Amino acid sequence: MYTTKAIAKKVQNGNFEVITIERGWTSEDDVDIEVKFCGFSPFADVHLANYNWGSVPGLYAVVGHEITGVVSKIGDNVKDVTVGDHVGVGYFIDSCLKCEYCHKGEENNCVSGITRTSCGIIKHGRVKNDNGRFSYGGRSKKITVNRRFLSTIPKSYPLEKAAPIMCAGVTMFTPLKKFGALNGGLKIGIMGFGGLGQMGAIMAKAMGNEVTVISTSNKKEELARQMGMDGYIVSKDLDFMKKSSNSLDIILDTIGADHEIENYLDMLKKNGTFVVLGIVSKPFEVDSKKLIGDQIKITGSDTGGMKVTQECIEFMAKKELFVETKLISSLDQLQKVDEELTKGTASSLYRYVIDIGKLL
Repeated sequence: MYTTKAIAKKVQNGNFEVITIERGWTSEDDVDIEVKFCGFSPFADVHLANYNWGSVPGLYAVVGHEITGVVSKIGDNVKDVTVGDHVGVGYFIDSCLKCEYCHKGEENNCVSGITRTSCGIIKHGRVKNDNGRFSYGGRSKKITVNRRFLSTIPKSYPLEKAAPIMCAGVTMFTPLKKFGALNGGLKIGIMGFGGLGQMGAIMAKAMGNEVTVISTSNKKEELARQMGMDGYIVSKDLDFMKKSSNSLDIILDTIGADHEIENYLDMLKKNGTFVVLGIVSKPFEVDSKKLIGDQIKITGSDTGGMKVTQECIEFMAKKELFVETKLISSLDQLQKVDEELTKGTASSLYRYVIDIGKLL
């Protein structure tokens, strides 16, 4: 075990503090990482850090699952990563490695369940720390990860920009690849143009597809045009929505608030695919005649396995694609952004990234 600094709130809705935690190695397959940056998930990180989903006696919630840093130590069994390499860690940090999904590199679908990088239940034996039950995330000066669960990042790609890719990026890349967008030539709609939507839009465009942003207002139309998007539809304009019927091959729905999807489904071509990426509380209502008549598919997607995560970061580096980020370099800034995200007043024009090197 070794001691390292981390950032957490000691009480619900309190202030962030620098605390001390202990992490440990589990085998010679492990890698030590000096954390440089950690992305700020506007949903999970807010609720977990504030203990909104329950508290655990003796555990401080060290959150963060979009981690980038530099390798500082490797185990004897690690042959393809060396000290000084740039690496990243995403949403999960362990899985069973025995089931059919783990064997296919789809560890996110592990039958026995993953261990989340941030506040996940420790299982499968490849995570060790002082509390012994729940994982500590990336808001820490140092983290130890089994080689299987880290991705290598080309040194030409800035670690600050790579952080959001480790979760938000792969979340958008996975369905784009799965439903054929990687080959280009499709017409793709992006519902919602926040952090996820913008990430998916630039990826889909770089893959050679025609991309249309679908938003509830025209507030982000100029931004979408500046980013090279081909179309912009205001969903409240029902006449324009009707004119866009049967025009899209894929729609990626990133909206995280309750909404109806029937009007959006009309925009899909025959055999089109509607992918749900935002968590909502109200179930969707769909006309069965629509499903049968147009043979459309409604599906969901979460993150991706290690294989597709590596492919995603290499794609972003090769295409030199960067999302707009804003650095958080002090505890006061972190506190302010956390409060703004809680109230829903934070900007969605960029992804927040914590500069761990400066804070710790």
